[in-house]
Amino acid sequence: METVLAEALLSQCVEPGALLTAVCGPGGSLSAEQAEALRFLLELREGEGIAREAALRRCLPALLGDDGGEEATEEESRRVVRAAGRALRRCVYLCGAPLAERLAREALTAGARGGERRRVEAAVEVLSAVAASLEEPALLREVVETALGLLWGHEDEWDATRVAGRLLAALGRNTAALGLVWEGLMQPPPPPLPEAPQRARRALLALSALADALLPKDGAGAAPGLDARRCRRFWEAVQEGLVARDALDRKRARYLLKCAVDASRQGRLGDCHGGQEPEESGPYLFWWCTGKNDQLTQFWEDYILILEILEGNQIHVMKPVLPKLNSLYEHALSEQKDCWVFHPSWHMCIYKRMFESENKTLAKEGVVHFLEIWQTKCLPTSPGFSEFVIGPLMDALSESSLYSRSPGQNIGTCPPLGLKLQAFLATFFTNLPAEEKRTFLLKFIQKMSNRHWCAVPILFFSMALAHIPPYRALDVAGLLALRDVLQCTMITHQILLRGTAQCYLLQAAIHLTDIEMVSLSDISNLIVCLRPEESLSRGTILWRKLCDWLYVNDMHFRKPLNCNVPPDKTRLSVHVQFLLEDYLKTPMASLSENCLLPDWSDAKLIAVMILLAADVEDMKNEYRGNVKTEWVELKSLLNPLLDVLLKLGTNPYISTQKSDRSLQLLLKLLQTCSRKLSTVQVDGITTFLQTTFMSATESILHFFLRRLTAHELNTISDLQRCDLYLGVLLEIASFSSVSGWKKGPFVCSFISSLINASLCNLQEMCDEKDIQLGKQIQKAVSIASLSKVCEIIDQKPDLQLQFLPSVDALKTAISCTQLDYVLKKPSCMEKSSSPEEPASHQGWGKIVARFIHDQWACLNFVLNNQSFSKEQNMEHFLHNDENCIQTLQTALEAMTVLPSDHVLPVFHCMKILVPKLLESLESVCIQAFDLAWKIIFSLSNTQLIFWPNLKAFVQFVFDPQVLAVAAKNESQAYTKIKEIMFQIIEMSSTRTGVFNVLLSYCCHSWLFPTPSDTIAAENAFSNANNYSELLIEACLFGTVFRRDQRLIQEVSAFVENLGDECAANVVTESMNRDDHYVRICAIKFLCLLDESNTLHKEFIEDIVMKLLDKGEFMLKSKSHYYVNSLQHRIINRLWQTLLVLFPKLHKDILTNIVDRILQAGHRNNQASVKYLIEWNIILILHKFPQFLQKFWDCFNYGEDQLKTSICTFLAVLSHFDIILQNAAEKIPALKKALVVVLQWCFHHNFSVRLYALIALKKIWGMCKASFVNDFEALAPVIECSLNQAESMHGSGNAKRNWQRIQKHFFFDNFHPLKDYCLETIFFTLPRLSEIAEEEWISLSKFKAFTDLPLSSTFPCSHSCTALLDLKPSNWCQQDRGLNSSKSSNEREWTDVQKKIIPWKDSIPDVDLELVFQDRATKLCKSNSKLIVVASLLDKPTNLGGLCRTCEIFGVSALIVGSIHYIHDKQFQYLSVSAEQWLSLLEVKPFQLADYLEQKKIEGYTIIGVEQTAKSCDLTEYSFPEKSLLLLGNEHEGIPANLIQQLDTCVEIPQQGVIRSLNVHVSGALLIWEYTRQQIVKEKESR
Repeated sequence: METVLAEALLSQCVEPGALLTAVCGPGGSLSAEQAEALRFLLELREGEGIAREAALRRCLPALLGDDGGEEATEEESRRVVRAAGRALRRCVYLCGAPLAERLAREALTAGARGGERRRVEAAVEVLSAVAASLEEPALLREVVETALGLLWGHEDEWDATRVAGRLLAALGRNTAALGLVWEGLMQPPPPPLPEAPQRARRALLALSALADALLPKDGAGAAPGLDARRCRRFWEAVQEGLVARDALDRKRARYLLKCAVDASRQGRLGDCHGGQEPEESGPYLFWWCTGKNDQLTQFWEDYILILEILEGNQIHVMKPVLPKLNSLYEHALSEQKDCWVFHPSWHMCIYKRMFESENKTLAKEGVVHFLEIWQTKCLPTSPGFSEFVIGPLMDALSESSLYSRSPGQNIGTCPPLGLKLQAFLATFFTNLPAEEKRTFLLKFIQKMSNRHWCAVPILFFSMALAHIPPYRALDVAGLLALRDVLQCTMITHQILLRGTAQCYLLQAAIHLTDIEMVSLSDISNLIVCLRPEESLSRGTILWRKLCDWLYVNDMHFRKPLNCNVPPDKTRLSVHVQFLLEDYLKTPMASLSENCLLPDWSDAKLIAVMILLAADVEDMKNEYRGNVKTEWVELKSLLNPLLDVLLKLGTNPYISTQKSDRSLQLLLKLLQTCSRKLSTVQVDGITTFLQTTFMSATESILHFFLRRLTAHELNTISDLQRCDLYLGVLLEIASFSSVSGWKKGPFVCSFISSLINASLCNLQEMCDEKDIQLGKQIQKAVSIASLSKVCEIIDQKPDLQLQFLPSVDALKTAISCTQLDYVLKKPSCMEKSSSPEEPASHQGWGKIVARFIHDQWACLNFVLNNQSFSKEQNMEHFLHNDENCIQTLQTALEAMTVLPSDHVLPVFHCMKILVPKLLESLESVCIQAFDLAWKIIFSLSNTQLIFWPNLKAFVQFVFDPQVLAVAAKNESQAYTKIKEIMFQIIEMSSTRTGVFNVLLSYCCHSWLFPTPSDTIAAENAFSNANNYSELLIEACLFGTVFRRDQRLIQEVSAFVENLGDECAANVVTESMNRDDHYVRICAIKFLCLLDESNTLHKEFIEDIVMKLLDKGEFMLKSKSHYYVNSLQHRIINRLWQTLLVLFPKLHKDILTNIVDRILQAGHRNNQASVKYLIEWNIILILHKFPQFLQKFWDCFNYGEDQLKTSICTFLAVLSHFDIILQNAAEKIPALKKALVVVLQWCFHHNFSVRLYALIALKKIWGMCKASFVNDFEALAPVIECSLNQAESMHGSGNAKRNWQRIQKHFFFDNFHPLKDYCLETIFFTLPRLSEIAEEEWISLSKFKAFTDLPLSSTFPCSHSCTALLDLKPSNWCQQDRGLNSSKSSNEREWTDVQKKIIPWKDSIPDVDLELVFQDRATKLCKSNSKLIVVASLLDKPTNLGGLCRTCEIFGVSALIVGSIHYIHDKQFQYLSVSAEQWLSLLEVKPFQLADYLEQKKIEGYTIIGVEQTAKSCDLTEYSFPEKSLLLLGNEHEGIPANLIQQLDTCVEIPQQGVIRSLNVHVSGALLIWEYTRQQIVKEKESR
C-alpha cells in the first residue's frame, strides 16, 4: 500500500521542489515521519537533483538548524535526528563524494568540534551518514581527528558510545579513513589526558566498534597493510580490558580476542607475529601459524572459556576448570620447557581476575594455584612475572583471611598458604637470573613497606623472606627498605606476631645482605629498629645468630672512610668506639643548663652495639679456646663512659647535656644486658658491667643527691631528668646486693639522705602565696623520689632498707600527709633560657596527676609495711576508722580526677582499705566499685596499662574478706560484686584473657589463703559456695570467635609452637590469656577439692546441682541444637565437668541426681555429649551397682521416647563387664541384661540393631565365661545371630557398618576406668568426637598453667597411648564417594557451568529479546514474547513453582531478584529442573525501574498483577503479543513507585471471602490466559 501511494505522489510531482513540498511541507522543519517518508521516496526515485535538494534544503537544516528544536522533547528530537540521518545517508549514496564533502564541512563548522549536546549529536549523525563516501585526504583526516577528539573528550559515557558506535563504525567502512582511525587509536590521546580507566574504556569501546573492519572474518574489507593482530598497543588494550574492574570492559576485551582468533582461524588474514617491539626478545603477545591451527584454536577457546566462567564469581563453578588451567601451561611452553611459546602475560590476566574476585574463596584458589604452579612445573623466567609477583600477587596476599587453616589441620601448625608462600618465594628467587635478583628483592621489600599491612600477612611475608636461600642481594637501599618494613610492623596490636615478624626480618637481613656493599653503620641503623622487649634480646637464639654473623663477616663489611682498624681489634669494636666517642661529645648549641633531655634513640643504639661487640668478643675468645676472658675490647669501649660517670659527683661544670647522655647510655646498658630469660648460666658480661660501674656508684649517687634535693631541677623538662635519675637508681639498687660488692652501705646512706631531704622539701613553704614554678617542680621531684624509694624497698628486701630510721620517718610523714593536696599552677613562670614555652594548663595537669599518683604510691607502701614500723602512731593508723574513712573518700576523689593510667596505686591502697570499711561504710565502697569498674572499662582498648590495672582492681573488689563480708548479709555490695563479675565475663568475649585474671585470683585465694590473714583463712572457701556462679561460668566458658579473631589465635598458636627458635616466644611476657586457661583453672580447682572436707563436699553437691539445672534449662529453651554450635559446646563442657567431679560424689549425692543423669541420656544429644553421658553412667553403675534397677527402668519407656536414646543405653551395656566388677550378684544382672538386649536385636531400626548386637556380643561372652546355663535353649539362636552379623549381607553397606561399629573407639579401644584422666576427657575424646578443634585442651596446657598446681590424686594421663593414637577417620568415615571413580581433577569440560550474567552487566545495545529467541530456538520451543518479572518475590517455593509454570507454557524469560535462588533446595524441589530449560535473568529490585523503562522502549506493554481502582478484569483483557508481566511481593504487592510505570493493571475476578491468591497461582493464571489468547490468535491467522 505504501508503494502505491508513493508512486502516485511521484507521478503527480515531477519537479523536486514540488515533491519536497508535498512530502515535507512548506517550512524548513522536518518531523520524524516526514524524514522517513522522504527516505522511502528517495529509494523509489533515484535522482541526483532531488537527492541534493533534499539533503541541503531539508535534512541538513533539520539536523543542524535551530528551528523547531526548542518545542520538541528530547525523545522527539532524537527520533528526528535518526530519521533525518537515514534520509541523508540515502542522499549521499545517490550524489556521491561531492555532496558528502560539502555536508561534512557544514557539520564540522556547525557543531562537531563542540557545543551543546543536541548540536554535537546531530553533527555526529551527519558525519556518520557521509563518512563512507569521503575521499579528500585533508577533509578525511579532519573528520577522523574530530571523531577521536569527541571519543576522548566527552565526559558522558553514553555520548562516547554514540560516537564509537555510529561515527567510528561508519569511518571503519571507509578504507582510507580506517587507517587514520587506527593510527589515532594506537597513539596516546591529546592533552588533557583522560584518567587511565576511562582511557582504556574508551579505547576498548572504539576497537569493539571497529572490530568487523579491523578483524574481518572473511579477510575482506581490511585496509591494505593494516593488521591489528600485529600491533602491540592493540594487545595491551585487550589485556588491560580483560582485567578491568568494569564487567562491560571485560566483555568488550573478550569480544576483541574472539574476533582476532576467529579471523586468524579462517586463514584469510594469513600468519602473523605481533605485539613485540623490534628490540625485544621472547614470545610475541599474539601469533598465529596456519600449520598449528587446531592447537592454537584449542588454546584460545579454552582460555576464553576460563575467562567467561570467571565472570560467574562462583568457586564451585570455577574449581573444575582450575586443573584445565594447567593444560594452558602445556601449550604455552616449548617442548623442551625452557621458553615461552605464548606470552605469560595471558596467564597473568587469568590470575589477576581471580585475585580481584569478590569471592574470597575463589581468590584464595587463584593464589594457591599460582604458588603451586612453580613447584609442579619448571617455568622459564620472565620479567613480567617479577612485576606480577610484586604487584597483583602481593596485593592479593595482603588479605588476612587467606591464611586460615585448612579443614582437618591441627591448631598450631603453619597455615598451608604460609608454607606455599615460603616455597614459592625461595623457588622463584633461586630461578631468577643473577642480574635481576637484587632488583626484584629490593622492590619486593619496598612493596612491603609501601602500605599498612595487617599482622598476619606481614608475618608470613617476613617468614618467606627469611627462608630464601642465602644470597648477597641487599645493599644500603635494601636495608633502608627493611627498616621501613620494621616500622610498618609496629602498627599492629598483636605483640607476639609483631615480635615474630621482626625476628624473621632480621634473619632475612642476615641471609640476604651483601656485606661488602654495606657498612656497620647501616647494620646498626637497622638493628636499632628492633624492640628488645619483643624480638632482639640478649640470651636468645636470634641474638646468638646475629653475633655469629657479625663475627664471621667482621672484616668483610664496607670500611668507613678515615678509619683504620688495629690488628688486635675487630672492625665492630672500632665502629662502636667511634659511635660512643661521638655520642659523648656535647654540641655547642646544647651547652645551656636548661636544655631539653636528649632523644633516647642514640643511647639505645649504642647500648645494643656495645653489648653485641662484647658478645662477639666473647665468641672470638671461645672459638680461640681462651678460657679466661679479660674483656679487653669491652673495657676500652666503656672507658670514655666511665670517665664521665666518675666525674659526675665531683665536677659541677660537666654540662647537663653530657651528664644526660652518659646516664641515658648507662641506663640502657644495664636494662639491655639484664636478661629476663630463664637461664642457669652466669652472664659474664653482665657481671663485668656491674663490676665496672661499681667504682662510679658513689659519684653517680652524689650527683643524684645534689640534683634531686638541692633545687637544681626547676623546669618542666627537668621532670624527665628526674625520671632518668630514678631509673638509674633502681638499676643500681638491683645489683647492689651482688656477692662481693661492698657498696651496699653507701646505698643505704644515700637512701636515708634522699628521704630526709625530700621530706624537708615537701614541708617547706606550704603557705606561700607567691607560688613559683621552680619550687612546685621541686615538690614533684621530691614526691617522685620518695615513690621510687618505696618501690626499691619493696622490690629489694635483701638490702634491708625497711629498717632504716629514715624509712620510719617517711611512713610517719606519709600517714600524716594531706592526700588531697594538689600542686597549684604557678602564678608566674620563672624566666629561663629554656626553649620550652610556659606550661599550658593541660601540661600542668599531667604534672599534678603524676604528683597525686606518687603520693598514693607512697601511701600504698606505708599501708603494706606497717609491721616493720617502730612508730606507735603507725600501728593505730588502720585501726582508726576516721583515718580509713577519710582516706577512702580521698581515694574516690583521686579516681575521679586522675587520668585512667595513673590510678594503679589508688587501687592498691583500696585493697587494704575496702575490706576494713565494707561493713560500716557499704555505700561508699559500692561507689568505689562502680567508679573503679568504669576506669577499667575505659582502659579496655589499651595494651600496656590495662592488665596491671585490671589485676589490681580484681584484687581489691574480689578480696576474700570483701567477698565474705558482702555475702554475709547478702547486702547491696554482694549484688554489686556479682554484677561486676558478670560484666568481666561479658568483657572476656571481646577481650581475651580478662576472665583469666579474675578466676585465677579467686581460685588461688579460696584454696590457698594468705597465712597472715586469719579472717581470709577462715572464710576463704566459703566464698566458693557464695560465688559458685563464677566457677560454673568458668567451667562452661568459651566463645565462638569471629573468623578474624580465630585467625589471630591460630597464627599465635603456630608462633608459640615454634618454641625458643623464635625469639619472640622467649622475650614476650606470657600472661596466660588463652581462653582455655579459664576452663583449665576451674578444672584444676575442682580437682584439688577434698571430698572429705565438709565445706568442699557441700560445694561439690551445690555445683553439680547447678550444672544439671543449667543443662536442663538450656535444653528446654532449645531442644535441638547443631553440631559445634555454642549450645553444643556449652553442654559438652558441662558433662566434661560432671565427669571430672564424679570421683568426689558420695552415694547420697548420687542418689539425688542419678535419675537426672539417666534422664539426660533420653535426649537427642550430639555424639560428643552422648559419649560423656554414657561414660558418666558407666562409672556410676561401676561404683554403685545398687543403681542398676534405675538403669533397667530406662528400657521401659515408651517407643517415642526411646527411639532417639536407646542406642545410648545399649552402648552402656557394651561395657557391662566394667559395670559388674563391684556387683555382689553378677549372674542375675547378666540374665537381666541378656533379656533386655535380645528384645532390641529385632528392632526395625538398623542402627538400633547394630548397637544391640554389639551389646549382645559383649554380654553373651560374659555369660559363657560365667557359665550361665539358664539360656541353653537360646544359645543356638544367639550364636547364629552373632555369626550372621559377622557375615551380614555379603559385602554391602550393612557389613561395612557392622565392621565399622566394632572398630568404633568407644567399643574397641576405650576403657572407662583406665582411660579416666584429664587428657582423655579434654583432648582425646573431643578429638575423636569430631567436635571443633577449639574445644581440644591438651595436657601440655594443663601443665603450662602454673597459677594452680595439678592435683596429685587426679590422673592426668594414661600410660597406654592406644586411644590417643587413634585418628577420627579410623572410625567415623562416612559412605561418601565410594562409587566415584574419577577425581574432581579429572572432570571433563561438560562439567563446566556457564552462569547467567546479571542484567546490568550486559552490553546496553544487546537486544535481550534476540537472546531469548536464540535460546528458545535451540530448545526447539515456540517463540513467545511474554516476559515474567518476579524480582519482588522472595520465597523460593513460589519462585520454584513459577519457574516450572513458565517453562511449561514457553515463557521467553523469567526475571528473578537473585540468581542464587536456583540453588535453594525448596526451589529445586518445586521447579523439577525447569531452570535448566528456561531463560533466567537477574534484575535486582532496585534495578526494576530502569529495566521496565528499557522494556517500554523496546515496545513491551508493562502489565501489573494488582488490584487498583482502574484494574482490568482478566476475563476482558486482551494481552498484546509483547507483554511483560510484573508480579508483586507476597506481602506488599507492587511498590507505588513501580505502579506509576505500569501500562495497565489486571486483576483476577474472585467469588470468595479471602481477597488474595498466592502469587504463584496468580501468575500461573495470567500466564495461561496469555498463552490461550495467543493460541487462539494463531489459529485465526491460519
